[in-house]
Amino acid sequence: MTLASASPAKPMAELAREYGLKPEEYDLILKRLNREPNEVELGVFSVMWSEHCSYKSSRKHLSKFPTKGPKVICGPGENAGVIDIGDGQACIFKMESHNHPSYIEPYQGAATGVGGIMRDVFTMGARPVALLNALRFGDPSHPKTKRLLAGVVAGIGGYGNCVGVPTVAGETEFHPGYNGNILVNAMCVGLADADKIFYSAAPAAGLPVVYFGSKTGRDGIHGATMASAEFDEDSEEKRPTVQVGDPFAEKLLIEATLELMATGAVAAIQDMGAAGLTSSSVEMAGKGGVGIELDLDAVPQREEGMSAYEMMLSESQERMLAILKPGREAEGQRIFEKWGLDAATIGMTTDTGRIVLKHKGQVVCDLPLSPLSDDAPLYDRPHVATPKAPRLTVHEVPPPADYGAAVLKLMSTPNMASKRWIWEQYDRHVMADTLDDSSTGADAGVVRVHGSKKALAVTSDCTPRYVFADPYEGGKQVVAEAWRNLTAVGADPIAITDNLNFGNPERPEIMGQIVGAIEGMAEACRTLDFPVVSGNVSLYNETNGVAIPPTPTVGAVGLIPDYAVRAGFSGMKDGDVLVLIGQSHGELGASLYLRDVLGREEGAPPPVDLALEKKTGDLVRGLIRSGAVQVAHDLSDGGLACAAADMALASNVGVDLAPTSQLHAHLFLFGEDQARYLVAVGDPKAVLDAAQAAGVHASVVGKAGGEDFRSHDLFNIPLAKLREANEGWLPGYMGETA
Repeated sequence: MTLASASPAKPMAELAREYGLKPEEYDLILKRLNREPNEVELGVFSVMWSEHCSYKSSRKHLSKFPTKGPKVICGPGENAGVIDIGDGQACIFKMESHNHPSYIEPYQGAATGVGGIMRDVFTMGARPVALLNALRFGDPSHPKTKRLLAGVVAGIGGYGNCVGVPTVAGETEFHPGYNGNILVNAMCVGLADADKIFYSAAPAAGLPVVYFGSKTGRDGIHGATMASAEFDEDSEEKRPTVQVGDPFAEKLLIEATLELMATGAVAAIQDMGAAGLTSSSVEMAGKGGVGIELDLDAVPQREEGMSAYEMMLSESQERMLAILKPGREAEGQRIFEKWGLDAATIGMTTDTGRIVLKHKGQVVCDLPLSPLSDDAPLYDRPHVATPKAPRLTVHEVPPPADYGAAVLKLMSTPNMASKRWIWEQYDRHVMADTLDDSSTGADAGVVRVHGSKKALAVTSDCTPRYVFADPYEGGKQVVAEAWRNLTAVGADPIAITDNLNFGNPERPEIMGQIVGAIEGMAEACRTLDFPVVSGNVSLYNETNGVAIPPTPTVGAVGLIPDYAVRAGFSGMKDGDVLVLIGQSHGELGASLYLRDVLGREEGAPPPVDLALEKKTGDLVRGLIRSGAVQVAHDLSDGGLACAAADMALASNVGVDLAPTSQLHAHLFLFGEDQARYLVAVGDPKAVLDAAQAAGVHASVVGKAGGEDFRSHDLFNIPLAKLREANEGWLPGYMGETA
């Protein structure tokens, strides 16, 4: 075969730079090929070697994560992670970012992020049963924040609601560090039979390659490259690289895919996500050690005159690529026609170890697969450790002038204020298996495993201010808090997925954040037996050289054996006694109190004693399982005061907190020490005795009752006033632009 020549308007080396390739990377391509690539081939290299697809800056450090465990069926390397949840069932889940697209076009960017993460899950044979999201926006006073928030939330709701998968949990925070680069991390959780998991590696040569789903258009071209670059003043011009989603097509795609899998005709399958047809074909053939040949004339197209380059790099949504067993094409076609999907056999697997593309009777691409995947660049980038922030002493953090005003301030600050305005736009109960969600007062979403007594507990967590102050300690805390949130509802934590959001890795101080956070997370995962089974790395999150706060988000999944025996923080009753389980020292470095009440962002974050986390969490989970505790809340942002306020509001009953010392009451109320839980019980004796037997500190810190949130002589706030402060900020903020 003779390779078709190309006559681009610009020299290839210049085009390579426009496509995001460094000069030395282009030189490496010349060396690997022993010739100059044509434009189609250059496009293939540019997306496969992008940070988004190759993880070239992070792969070396990602290997530090523990990825195996007794319940891990499939760890990183596939579309999503797979864990065993017993009874022949598996849970499949993953989290991914859609940060850059959501900043440029918030509705479609967020919507297609939801669609893409669902495809990662159902392409492995799972039916999606829950969605989560972790959102970070800029300062509320920034002129773009309101529009971005409204668009992203509408996009998430618009897509997930139409597909019919409940959005059960998540988090939304604001900080000036995200003014130029918001974060939209989406997570999907699905259920499958453990013996019916589907993988992406092509098993042999001579098998038909089938395209099905929506037609290919020009939307999303070079989306993976755009996601691997910094923003600047011209970012708005990148709107054409944002894909357009169709949730109704996704619903049809889910049903057709699962029906096709049930026939036994599928040999391998992959969704078309970042880098579209390029990444799906390269990864399927590369993982299987075979080659692949495609006839692009057969690709269903929705626009006329599409070039081979456009078809290969398009990121049009709702598309799948399957390798079928011999002679099963007609069977597949009947299913695709039933569900009204476009479909075509567009190629075959080969034994050449190459990707060959034909268009209009000519070979327009002929590349070895190994340089595109296994042999892609791998960097050990220079990194410098983040200087450790000093630990603040009690004398460096004064008490508030007015404790009541401080509590109201914290509970109404953008990060602590109720997100009701957001989650009311999400369908949280479609499928009828949601037991706990953002509205019910629980530290994790809980979704029943249909037809059983089991339930999945799911959460997403990150405290960027801790990671910024100390990436290693902050990385430990990210994992520990996710573990605590699962524990607080009574679940056995099983595994995590992660979404590592950072700035430009070519800057040693940013690479230092990445390395430190990964190493802290890895240590926590090892100690807590909480392996990483999937994930995503999103780098170059910065604008004009200003990076986002380091935000390594963790999505976690646990199992509740009997969903009738679980806990939340909304069931507190008049007369209940509040018991604080865990040791308190009054850590206020990098705390919410320090930032939002005193206006200072400084100090070392609270240290994370992982052995203590495990001992304390195992105690709390045991108390929940025994029935001794039904009301529990982990302590995190805002410390004891905010946790108790959450419980009071969710339960609609007042609370009286009893500080152990008037002199240092702010440490008691607002300290953010880790490994702590607040439980409410009728009689505290069983809890206190169990804690003593386990060697865990526990003490009575208050009592429920009345209609006020108070603490002896320090403050007394009517519950109605506290609720108004907590629930009023976000609707008031969003209503200002009416």
